[in-house]
Amino acid sequence: MTAQTSVSTSKTTVALLTGGRSSEHSISLITACGVLGAIDTDKYDVVTIGITEDGRWYLTNFEELTQLTSSGATAKFTGGTQQVFLPLGSGDSHLRFVDADHNIEIGPAVDVVFPLLHGPFGEDGTVQGLLEMADLKYVGCGVASSAIGMDKHFMKVAFEAAGLKVGPYEVVTQRQWNRDPAAAKARIEQLGFPVFVKPARAGSSFGITKVDSADQLDAAIAEAHLYDPKLVVEAGIVGREIECAVLDVADGGEPRASYPGEIVVHNEENNGFYDFEAKYVSKTDAHTQCPADLPEDVQEKIRQLAVEAFLALDGEGLSRADFFYTEAGEIIINEVNTMPGFTPISMYKTMWEKSGIDYHELIDELIQLALARPLGLR
Repeated sequence: MTAQTSVSTSKTTVALLTGGRSSEHSISLITACGVLGAIDTDKYDVVTIGITEDGRWYLTNFEELTQLTSSGATAKFTGGTQQVFLPLGSGDSHLRFVDADHNIEIGPAVDVVFPLLHGPFGEDGTVQGLLEMADLKYVGCGVASSAIGMDKHFMKVAFEAAGLKVGPYEVVTQRQWNRDPAAAKARIEQLGFPVFVKPARAGSSFGITKVDSADQLDAAIAEAHLYDPKLVVEAGIVGREIECAVLDVADGGEPRASYPGEIVVHNEENNGFYDFEAKYVSKTDAHTQCPADLPEDVQEKIRQLAVEAFLALDGEGLSRADFFYTEAGEIIINEVNTMPGFTPISMYKTMWEKSGIDYHELIDELIQLALARPLGLR
């Protein structure tokens, strides 16, 4: 076993994490390609780390990821020639690279981590906790706010406690379903149909089923259970789906909200459902209208509520809030995403571009926000 030390530079070193163990693995790879193509390489040295579906960390790069993501939803990162290890609790921020012959190279000292991971084991506080243990600064929300923001049940509880209006819903845990499925279905039926059966801690439309009648519940619940033992069942709400991006400020002041945006879906084959293809791959299935075609006072109210939702989770860095706007003029919050997609067609990036912050500036602001925060409990 031999050890070598890599050459350091005067630039800020960013460790970018992508892939991961969740069903949103391929989305994370696409997001990473977007950020790597836009980050200022004159200002930042980027170490790109791909995480396989079984949790192994390897060095990768923009070229490899670009080739991988050409397959879209089937993209999988399976490894590389050098594994990456974090030195936990040592006061040393240098990465360790280990090859197949167990030769160790001391990598660069990391200034900040950009965890471009979506879903469980990445966006839910788990990686954030790991980075806290390693004394590494990172982009985005802390441990607790990431965990709450990933769980559609506890998120709604936090919103209700903050006085935000949420739609009718029921929670079905695995324990409840195993003990008395009939009682669980009776609670769901009281919501009225249609309902949306969702894994509590998944995203990007995975495992979600629109249910129009009671006889469809068993299949929908079985589908959602493939992703999560806990389910959230939401009453169908007739209204426009409006989103709003939030960006923190370094001095602890009021976070900023973008102009609200609305997804207009063109692919009618999915009954207007905003699926994986429309969200992350296709440039023709949908487009973003930003600002959304709403009265100015409604736009301002949505921006205010997006910030309130961010603060209700004790958010940091960034979030994207999703709302329903009904014909009666109600604004109902659906959920918040604490690490939204950053692809060239993603809503978060697009809404900020329409609000005056371009892709390059947005990435820079998020990194600078993370660098400005002190280490410690988050």
